[in-house]
Amino acid sequence: MKLRIRRVPLDTLRENVAVLSASCTALRPESFQAFKRLEIVHDDRVLIASLDVTHDLSLVAPDQIGLTDPAFCRLGLPEGAEVSISPARRPQSLSAVGQKISGGALSGLQIGEIVRDIAAHRYSDMEIVAFLVGCAGFMTSQEVLDLTRAMANAGTTLHWPSPMIVDKHCIGGIPGNRTSMIVVPIVAAHGLSIPKTSSRAITSPAGTADTMEVLANVDLSVAEMRKVVEACKGCLVWGGHVNLSPVDDILIGVERPLNLDTREQMVASIMSKKLAAGSTHLLIDVPIGPTAKIRNGSEALKLRKLFEYVSDQIGLKVEVVVTDGSRPVGRGVGPVLEARDVMAVLRNDVAAPSDLREKSLRLAGLLIDQDPAVRGGAGYHRAEALLASGAALAAMERIIEAQGRPRATPALGALQADILAPSDGVVLSTDCLRISQLARLAGAPIARGAGLDLFRQVGDRVEKGEPLFRIYAAEPSHYDLALAAAREENGFALGVTNGENV
Repeated sequence: MKLRIRRVPLDTLRENVAVLSASCTALRPESFQAFKRLEIVHDDRVLIASLDVTHDLSLVAPDQIGLTDPAFCRLGLPEGAEVSISPARRPQSLSAVGQKISGGALSGLQIGEIVRDIAAHRYSDMEIVAFLVGCAGFMTSQEVLDLTRAMANAGTTLHWPSPMIVDKHCIGGIPGNRTSMIVVPIVAAHGLSIPKTSSRAITSPAGTADTMEVLANVDLSVAEMRKVVEACKGCLVWGGHVNLSPVDDILIGVERPLNLDTREQMVASIMSKKLAAGSTHLLIDVPIGPTAKIRNGSEALKLRKLFEYVSDQIGLKVEVVVTDGSRPVGRGVGPVLEARDVMAVLRNDVAAPSDLREKSLRLAGLLIDQDPAVRGGAGYHRAEALLASGAALAAMERIIEAQGRPRATPALGALQADILAPSDGVVLSTDCLRISQLARLAGAPIARGAGLDLFRQVGDRVEKGEPLFRIYAAEPSHYDLALAAAREENGFALGVTNGENV
């Protein structure tokens, strides 16, 4: 029995959803209770979808199958096209997921089968969660390597004419740490190729792709990305749109609401995208701090060794640099605010955040030091000169123009409130995790103009009633949540230093 496709205008995010009428002519109503997923077939096209049932004949008629937006786009057939349906078979790779949940180690073949099934959208979100939770329990170094390779092989693999392709990545967790958007134009201005592909935020208030999107289009095709790099030596684009390690973006979409971000999955995520992007030299920024993702030197050492193990096996030269993760970098937390800080640094604005400027110069210098034509240790001074001369700003403007400026620049959230110091004192510490949470409660990164503008840093003296930071939100519900949470715990520790009285 054939059914005709009807598009159901619902965005079900990553998940394919099919809707059948309770009076469906292809399946008896009692059959709906026996299975939860459908296999939809048209010639050589096959789509697996979760099943919903409706009693509303105006939504889906008995001889129709409704496909929500993701399913309709993936199947790629027009409305009215005829398809056949049958209960979907359980992916065989799910038995390996069960093995992982029970504490077993998986072979490269098993991991490859799981990744292929996820890439083909044969897993529901619940089944993906089962795989992620199983891996969060423990993963061997070999499993991390196998997952890296499988994820890289599941999508596009880029190859570049230049023998040296440099890249930089931060493991995240530090509010405002938007150094990539400064490092890329500096390194590109020097003359090294740096095609930077970035993920969107997982647990943070903004990722590089989220922030760059304030200034330029980041949804480029592979061909468009190549043209930008050819013209500008660098780019800042969303890796998901160029299909680099597409399974990683599926996993990220599931990880985000669960706040899952383990060391092993982090390494596989980063290295699979860099392998697929064709990078030859990679600099990894690992911030350490009491409220960062990595809390101490011992954890950082384990992470560095895992990065080095995987990089040695896949032929990618990696340098891991440990940085200060005890406090935010820059002042803005959220896409619009972080983009403001980035451009202030590139424009050599006297009011630009000095910590963001200095860290970006250090990282750019380490990448420039990889250039065989540069004398050892001269990279920092070269980066400093390129920034001071305006060459880095010019490189960024070229990249923005080549990628395409947005039709409209997002505005800061109209709902604003200052969080005031509850007492006199000195800022002794700031809680990076809490500041990130507050910015996300305010609506970042989904609302580009939401976030926090930090007025005080560690070491600053404040008086009672002076503002510590400002909350920006676009929606009243987000505003109320962030404001209430900030009044309960604002993330700033005030106290006495050097014998001062408060």
